[in-house]
Order: sequence, then C-alpha cells, then structure tokens
Amino acid sequence: MNILATSAGFVPDGRWGARVGPIIHHALRLAGNPARPKLCLLATASGDDPASYSRYYAALARDLPDLRASHLALFPMPTVADVRAHLLDQDVIWVGGGSVANLLAVWRTHGLDTIMRDAWTAGVVLGGVSAGSLCWHIGGTTDSFGPDLRPVTNGLGLLPFSNTPHYDSEAGRRPLYQKLVAEGVLPPGWATDDGVGLHFHGTELVEAVADRADAFAWHVEQDPASGVRETRVIARRLPEV
Repeated sequence: MNILATSAGFVPDGRWGARVGPIIHHALRLAGNPARPKLCLLATASGDDPASYSRYYAALARDLPDLRASHLALFPMPTVADVRAHLLDQDVIWVGGGSVANLLAVWRTHGLDTIMRDAWTAGVVLGGVSAGSLCWHIGGTTDSFGPDLRPVTNGLGLLPFSNTPHYDSEAGRRPLYQKLVAEGVLPPGWATDDGVGLHFHGTELVEAVADRADAFAWHVEQDPASGVRETRVIARRLPEV
C-alpha cells in the first residue's frame, strides 16, 4: 500500500519535451522493479490533454523501453472498457498535474474514488505530481478555482493529512497553507518543494525523496503557542538516471 505524492515526476527536456525523472523510477522500485512493469497515466487534471499524453509516451518509450505504458482518459468517455480491471492490473498509476478540483469531480463521476482505494489496497503504487499529489490527501492549497490560491477540502482522503505542492516555487503556497492549518480549515500535513516526493506506506511516512539538491519536505501542524509549527524534513537524493 504505497503512495508517492510529489512535486516532481517527468523532467522537462529541451530536445525531447520530457524525460522520465528519478521520482518515476523510484515509483517503479516501490512496485518491486518488475521485468516488464505496467504503468498507467492519468492526465484528468489537465482535461486529458492529448499533447501531455504524447510527451509522456515519448519519454517512457525512450527511457523505459521494457515498460508497458497505457493511459486512462475520461474525456469524452473512458478509453478502456473496464476501468476498474485496467487500473487494478497496473504496477504503478501516475497522475499528472492541473486542476485537482476538476479531477476529483470527474473521478467521482466515474467511480474512480472507490477504484483508486481498491487499487491502493491491492498493492498498486499510486503516484503523481501536484494535483496528482493533492488528490490522495484530505485537502490542500490549489489554484483550481482561479489565479488566487484557495483551499480544497474534498480529496480522496486515502492519506488523512493535508498537502501542498510547489512549496518553494509559488510564493503564496507557504503562508496560505500555514494559515489554513493554524485555523483548522485543513488538518496537519505535508508540503513538498519542487523536486521532492513523499513516500507513504499505508498512512505512515517512510521518507522524503528528491531529484535535486537543496529541496525539502515540510511538516506543518498547529502549535498552541504560535498557531502553527513548520518542521523541515531532509529528503534523500535519488540517483540520476
């Protein structure tokens, strides 16, 4: 029962558009490094953008030729006949970024809230970046509703914490997240700098990992004296690939 909730994943590449970053390689290690792993991509949060799927497939084909990649698009209708069977047959499910609010609404319409829990319980590694990190938690901070960050509080709740990505790269994330936790709008939780992922086994944090130097995870909780307390978590640097 592993979840890899991150502010990382595919790495931009000027020549190819994207390459498979160390975080995704780590997700495959968490799945046991099968000889021919199965990985399903979901870009629901970007409206199943075809260009995103093209970049992802190109990167996976080039960098992981033995991987059996697939995708599940939900617009205008599911691209596989049996969504549950397909997702439970994967080694890794990787969820891209975008609007977590729209992702949650569409997933619930198609029953993916229940299916993802079943996949997690069955041992499929659940992973993703940004919206693909927030979705597994109770809630967090999002720009799904417009350019100003706002709370989202109706996540899947597989992890009973709050979450925010891009903690070091988007100036509004840190103050809003701390305010929401201090006021009890969000429960205590975890934030990730860009390049960092949180590995949970069940609901216990195993470690933070990173694809770059000087990037951290952060635990944010209420504090009786100051209102909120932030604790830096050192991330283990993953090997370059």
